[in-house]
Amino acid sequence: MDSIEAIAALSALAQETRLETFRLLVRCEPEGVAAGELARLIEVPQNTMSAHLAVLARAGLARGERRSRSIIYRADLGRLREVVQFLVKDCCGGHPEVCAPLVPDLAPCRRSRAVADD
Repeated sequence: MDSIEAIAALSALAQETRLETFRLLVRCEPEGVAAGELARLIEVPQNTMSAHLAVLARAGLARGERRSRSIIYRADLGRLREVVQFLVKDCCGGHPEVCAPLVPDLAPCRRSRAVADD
């Protein structure tokens, strides 16, 4: 990932409805959500949601797949991983103890599972 791609991804998320949409797509992995259902859940008109999904798709953060009469959208978690890796690349300057506190926060589902197992 280069700076231009990172800027495109971050700018796609720098709008409230798109950020909320992307977070909802992440929560709905791996099944995905139909575009119309996304619009209903976020309470925006379908044409507005289509525009937001197009921005997320151009940034590589969401992908749509036609299923019958619906388009099912999913978050591209690989792309999200690339963005996060780009942001923290060289974060510790060769001193992993500097990054150590960040690592558990990047895996909240693991932490919540561990707490649930206790």
